[in-house]
Amino acid sequence: MKILMLHGINHNMFGRREAKQYGTVTLDEINSSLQSLGRELGVEVIDFQTNAEGAMCDRIHQAHGEGVDAVLINAGAWTHYSYGIRDALAILACPIVELHMSNIHAREAFRHHSVFSEIVTGQICGFGEESYLLALRAAVGAITRRNSATS
Repeated sequence: MKILMLHGINHNMFGRREAKQYGTVTLDEINSSLQSLGRELGVEVIDFQTNAEGAMCDRIHQAHGEGVDAVLINAGAWTHYSYGIRDALAILACPIVELHMSNIHAREAFRHHSVFSEIVTGQICGFGEESYLLALRAAVGAITRRNSATS
């Protein structure tokens, strides 16, 4: 199984920005934790981060062509307004798990709405870096359920 982890805008600055919201963990540490859990669960985790919306859409299109088994996405601020990324995600036929380190529903009003919510399998937020690990477990569960339903 291959699972693609998409990190959005400003996530390369984890560990150096807004510690109250995001803690002190770096993106490399998050990716390392995902890799470790992926090995434990028997899945390959591929990570990608960009600050360019078009590059994010291109990577999602590439994932479609690769036939990834699931996508995890923390799109950051794009979550709340990027219909381009939403439309790219809608092309995928695999489970998609939206995740956020902070609880977006307890923050500024503009963060309460996700333009992805209607097309994702589920959303995990508010558990800090653990949100990533919960999302990976949820994606593996979704893949397993889908595969058992089709066999």
